[in-house]
Amino acid sequence: MNRAKYLSVLDSDSRLLAEAAARDLTAAVPYCPGWTVRNAVEHVAEVYEHKIAAIERRGERPEPWPPSWPTDRDPLAWFADARQRLLDTLVRTDASAPSWTWWPADQTAGFWLRRMAQETAVHRFDVEGATGAPRPIDAALALDGIDEVLLVMLAGDWSTEPQPDLTGTVEVASDGRTWHVAMAPTEVTVTLGGGEPGATVTGEPSALLLWLWGRAPDSAIDIGGDRQAGSRLRKRVALATQ
Repeated sequence: MNRAKYLSVLDSDSRLLAEAAARDLTAAVPYCPGWTVRNAVEHVAEVYEHKIAAIERRGERPEPWPPSWPTDRDPLAWFADARQRLLDTLVRTDASAPSWTWWPADQTAGFWLRRMAQETAVHRFDVEGATGAPRPIDAALALDGIDEVLLVMLAGDWSTEPQPDLTGTVEVASDGRTWHVAMAPTEVTVTLGGGEPGATVTGEPSALLLWLWGRAPDSAIDIGGDRQAGSRLRKRVALATQ
């Protein structure tokens, strides 16, 4: 996706998140056990504040994280303020500008543009699901999100603990794109294109992304071949995205 598309979906999803949250801050968030809508709104506002600082400090890691925020701050007002400042920061900052990130391969502001669009879309879905009927995630953004969660998070160095019970090969496919996932006990390799999978996991972009993030049941997608391998993929993703 290009910069304009990321900014567009971030703007739209963050507005929808705020609108849904205003309905009931006390509602339970179905896919985030123990969270209310207020918790979700405060979490996203905190994330926005952190990324603003990361971009503005041009490579210096923002500390402390999480910061100490006033407990009496109105969450909707805080979210609205942080949202606008994040958008303003991303609009005026070139995507290639230096920024600290947790991903060594990409230390640029563009990393956060993509990450914040994805973060906001998933939590918008969470909050809408708590207060009404959630809309699907934009198809282009969801396809990009599948790519991010598999190549950056799952294949990244997020968990150093061996996973001898979460192994196998899975082909993940959506809207003409295919990712071949090979899960070994201490490493996950993801390559673009097909292979010899033990299982296949396919679905529409939004449903498949939400399944990978634990927001959709198995019935929302199609799992072929070794269904247990598909289940192991989902569990491995959960470890990488905690």
